[in-house]
Amino acid sequence: MRVYNTASRRKEELRTIRKGKVGIYSCGPTVYWDQHIGNMYAFLSWDVLNRVLKYIGYETKWVMNITDVGHLTSDNDTGEDKMEKGAKREGLTVWEIAKKYEKQFMESLELLNIEKPDVFCRATEHIEEQIRLAKRIEKNGFSYKTKTGLVFDTEKFKDYAKFANLKLEKLDMGNRVEVDKGKKHEWDFLLWVTNQPDHIMKWDSPWGQGFPGWHIECTAMSTKYLGELFDIHTGGMEHIPVHHTNEIAQGYGAFGKMTANYWMHNAWLSLKKGKMSKSGGGGYTVQDLVKQGFDLLALRYLVLMSHYRKGLIFSIESLKAAKNGLEKLRDFVKKSKVESRKVKSRAKIKINEKYKKLFIEKLSDDLAMPEAMAIVWKMVKDESVSLGDRLVTLMDFDRVLGLNLVSVGERGIESVPEEIKKMIKDREEFRLAQNWKEADRLRDLIKKKGFVVEDAGEKYRIKRVG
Repeated sequence: MRVYNTASRRKEELRTIRKGKVGIYSCGPTVYWDQHIGNMYAFLSWDVLNRVLKYIGYETKWVMNITDVGHLTSDNDTGEDKMEKGAKREGLTVWEIAKKYEKQFMESLELLNIEKPDVFCRATEHIEEQIRLAKRIEKNGFSYKTKTGLVFDTEKFKDYAKFANLKLEKLDMGNRVEVDKGKKHEWDFLLWVTNQPDHIMKWDSPWGQGFPGWHIECTAMSTKYLGELFDIHTGGMEHIPVHHTNEIAQGYGAFGKMTANYWMHNAWLSLKKGKMSKSGGGGYTVQDLVKQGFDLLALRYLVLMSHYRKGLIFSIESLKAAKNGLEKLRDFVKKSKVESRKVKSRAKIKINEKYKKLFIEKLSDDLAMPEAMAIVWKMVKDESVSLGDRLVTLMDFDRVLGLNLVSVGERGIESVPEEIKKMIKDREEFRLAQNWKEADRLRDLIKKKGFVVEDAGEKYRIKRVG
């Protein structure tokens, strides 16, 4: 397995700290607004990474943070806390905003069939760990205090600019300097913020009442759950010049080393007019696409046709084309399941090792998913391989693809999540009681979550939207 390591700017063979095991930390969402599909591209990419590693035999531990405090509107040390900005926007408390948008994120994961990480860790639930890490950095002489709080002293870390190839003298840090003229260097960054007395989310600390800087949370939580040195740290390419540069500095300040051996970064899912952004008001959420009648596994299929380091230009037309490709795979599965039942001896059906080897070769080359998908289609169309063998090989490949092909039946009925099953059961009870208002409400809610209930007298049929 070779992966592209941003730290070395080249593909490297993956050599894990513990044989057969991989620790992965992914920078997760800031839950102050909906996660759009541009945000979800990253999580789809790292879901594929996690699936690939398990597919080729590793035991993985995947950790992801939930940022619910400390991420200012600038990725530097200026602006308003995004959580408070979200609260003001909607007239809710910061805690209600966090709960609302964490729920939207979790729903998006489920609709895209993204396996949930082994550990979700919220910043607000790890304040003690962040304070402890900042104290360790301070004890090691890598920080100083100013009127804004505890600041990391980048002068003490000579390789600060190396990871992102920064030209520090050319950085425009004017706003940051105006906020705190006490900083030794414009690019020094806050570990703990104490100069915002009106900030709603505050905790006591050795440096005064305040809240953690955005960067400290990831270093504190990644090392808590994976150790002071772990295998892979992932994030978007936008994290390279600031967030991950500062994480690496914190690692050296606290532990004398970089905390991850491999740093992997995804490019963006963009619109033709440019990057999706919440502030710009553009883009789609997963839920928007469901309302438009799309099967979200078609979006997953579309992402599989891209390489994580190259990104993807999204359009409704490309999503429709991906839907057609997905339907062709499903049609193959339906046909194959029918034909395979005609084979008397199930022992005759087996995974095609030639195609599996080719598939793994592509996956192991820095997640070359477009090439891996080409192998999938080549195998599906290869009539020299029996239909049954092609079916079970595709089912095996789907452990990585995550297209839920195993649940496709002859009539196109797919497996239904337990949450949806419960709503269907509750709806049936309302129908029996002739409570049509509640029955209709649940039917609409089920549709929002990507499924349609079709009634036929006393019976019903459930299928995915689109």
